[in-house]
Amino acid sequence: MGSASESRFQPPPKLMEREPILPSFSSLDPIGEPTANPSPNPNPNPNPNPDPDPVPAAPPDGACSAMSIDGEEEDEALAGAEFLSREEVLHRRSRRLKQLKRCYLQQYWALMEEMRVKHRDYYWEFGKSPVEEESTRVGSGPRVREKGSSSVGDRKRCAYIGCKSKAMPLTSYCHPHILCDTKQTLYKACSYVIKCTQNGPQICAKPVLRAAIPSLCPVHSQKIQRQIFQALKKAGLNLSSSNKPLPKFHVLISECVRHIQAKRRSSKSVKPTVDTIANQDEMVTGSS
Repeated sequence: MGSASESRFQPPPKLMEREPILPSFSSLDPIGEPTANPSPNPNPNPNPNPDPDPVPAAPPDGACSAMSIDGEEEDEALAGAEFLSREEVLHRRSRRLKQLKRCYLQQYWALMEEMRVKHRDYYWEFGKSPVEEESTRVGSGPRVREKGSSSVGDRKRCAYIGCKSKAMPLTSYCHPHILCDTKQTLYKACSYVIKCTQNGPQICAKPVLRAAIPSLCPVHSQKIQRQIFQALKKAGLNLSSSNKPLPKFHVLISECVRHIQAKRRSSKSVKPTVDTIANQDEMVTGSS
């Protein structure tokens, strides 16, 4: 009875706790998180004879690769050194500075290429065509000539009466008649006096750039240079070689001043001789 009661009230044996089955992490995904390997085979490669030197897979798009530093082996060799010489420090700084410059240049040209592509896309999306704008403004579309060539984009004729030349861009007049445009500010009239009449001097009045000094057209500018050359030649300056440039303005002024002073000296040297001759005549008359 005792044994039967003991066996009846014997507590049941403890159940062994099962350890949770954790997935095996065989590799890391591109973002650095572990990926589970559900396969019980520890070797993920089904090939029983894998290549001892496998080719690494290309990194996916968006994954940034670490930049290698030039001369990294040399830096590792000198990493345990307590002191470095001046030449080694300058060499290391120069090498890293050059690499940093190359990186900045690569980044700059990459940004320039990106900007060019974005500017093209922006212009293609928001730009306006002058042909379409002209056609919408007219309403009836571009006019077509007899030979089939469109008149849109062709330069119109000069607005001066009797002139058949084509007008300059952004104006209604050609170059010879550009001074008739009261709104233009780039040209002025040539100031060379052709002849003098009763009504006043008659000037050339051909258009020249406003920034041109002196205000002469090319024809009259060459004419003035020839006249200056002849005047200098008469004054004693021989400029026979056409390769030599004409003297500057201060050279002309100094030459004129020298010529005037020479005349004054010659006139002063002649005057005492006249006075001496007069004194000699008076002495002769007094003695007689």
